[in-house]
Amino acid sequence: MSSERLDKIISSQLNISRKEARAGIRGGAALVNGAAVKIADYRLDPERDSVVYNGSEVIYKKYIYIVMNKPKGVISASEDNSRKTVIDLLPDRLKRRGLFPVGRLDRDTTGLLIITDDGDFAHRVLSPAKQIYKTYIAELDGPVTGETLDFFSREITLRDGTVCRMAYLKRLGERRAEIRICEGKYHQIKRMFGEAGLGVTELERRAVGGYELPGFLARGECIEIKKNELEPIFRNQQKSINA
Repeated sequence: MSSERLDKIISSQLNISRKEARAGIRGGAALVNGAAVKIADYRLDPERDSVVYNGSEVIYKKYIYIVMNKPKGVISASEDNSRKTVIDLLPDRLKRRGLFPVGRLDRDTTGLLIITDDGDFAHRVLSPAKQIYKTYIAELDGPVTGETLDFFSREITLRDGTVCRMAYLKRLGERRAEIRICEGKYHQIKRMFGEAGLGVTELERRAVGGYELPGFLARGECIEIKKNELEPIFRNQQKSINA
């Protein structure tokens, strides 16, 4: 790996500003391979060299991947001046600079949300060319009928002229359905059901591609996982959708 500046490493891994990191380094808070280093732009290989800051070892991770079971009432954003965000819910041990949610869930939508600081990974997930399907469970204010299923079996044009690709709808109960879409237009699922004469009372995302929300995660909880554990996202879902 190419070398990195000491202040950048400390700042990125410990969720502090570069200014704070530089001040700490100049004050003697940093050790590299056991020796004190007071030069903020000192360069090292973070995957080979050891760094201790304020007495604690800095465990270097180039990127971090977090899976959250998003609760209601928080927005899918990195920061907001007045409303609580999903980043605010993270425990201190997982917070670091540059984190953002991969995609968006509406404020009152719950379920699977991935948070990372890996822009290339996020682009792969969100790229329209990948056609990665997201699976949701919707609770509705009316019955799911044969006409409803037929309505969702083709492209849907919303009232403002927005065209949505065909979704895959499965009836789970009289007023409960599973829906899979590969787009992420504004309030898309609620608007699509609205065109079918139904209101969505609850909406939960259960899966992105082939990666499913872990069943042990309660609302508002999150876990850090390895990147390779998210690879099921990119498996071709078309076969299982049409089955």
